[in-house]
Amino acid sequence: MGLAHYLVEAVVVEGRSITELARGHGVSRFWIYKLLARYREGGYPALEPRSRRPRSCSHQAAPEVVAEVVRLRQELTAAGFDAGPQTILHHLQAGLDHPPSAATIWRILKRQGLLTPQPHKRPRCSYIRFEAELPNQMWQCDATSWQLADGSPVEILNLLDDHSRLFLGSTTFPTVKAADVVQAFFSAADAWGLPASFLSDNAAVFSGRSRRGKVALELELERLGIEVKHSTPYHPQTCGKVERLHQTLKRYLRKQPPALSLAHLQTGVAPVSWTPERLGRDDRPGGVRCRERDRRTRRLSAPRPCG
Repeated sequence: MGLAHYLVEAVVVEGRSITELARGHGVSRFWIYKLLARYREGGYPALEPRSRRPRSCSHQAAPEVVAEVVRLRQELTAAGFDAGPQTILHHLQAGLDHPPSAATIWRILKRQGLLTPQPHKRPRCSYIRFEAELPNQMWQCDATSWQLADGSPVEILNLLDDHSRLFLGSTTFPTVKAADVVQAFFSAADAWGLPASFLSDNAAVFSGRSRRGKVALELELERLGIEVKHSTPYHPQTCGKVERLHQTLKRYLRKQPPALSLAHLQTGVAPVSWTPERLGRDDRPGGVRCRERDRRTRRLSAPRPCG
């Protein structure tokens, strides 16, 4: 028997004084009168604790905003694009004068059952995050695997600007070789200028450290005076931006008809087709942008390596 049940019975059945009960149990007389009123309305079940949730919230997102968030989530997911709070916020900013914050969008998606919280993941604040201060200060590069319609394995080589998250280039190969990486690098450099440094993992086409030598890419970068950087072995978080780009790209490709050939796949990964209107901004730490105006601006302002 709970205290509320006991106090009501003490007054109704035993006829005890409300003032005496309030003094003896350290509660207010007002609360006992409130219990008696609830008992008269609904009996003993009405004495169970009730929700303390406010009946209204003045700063709650409007139903129209909630509906728009849900619509964007469904459309972006169906198209194979990133559909997290940051991406949805990017699209809302184009149509709303006062869009909600990314945190509010996350809570809306959670209430609507459109995402599953993952508290077991390591919190992002525990990572030591870095970002280049200027465009072309550092590029990131990595290759990821994919399959054609007939099951043939292929590889996609992606390059990304560390500061702006600009998608610099994406090229498909049956297997990425050392010469392919050099060719992809110079193709991106012709369009965007040379970077001051170049970051990659320790794959054999990027680094010759395990063989106590240097691969073609490292030799070309040193010749141009570009600083060569490699991540720590078995630590993909260092190249997390381009790793996150792989996730965005593969999510999009899964929603497209399977590529019949390398040329067919190349048309789907070509960076010129990835525009802000189609992708917006990724969930952290992603971001794919390609805009002709940005191309001209970065070509003029791209810092050149010394030497």
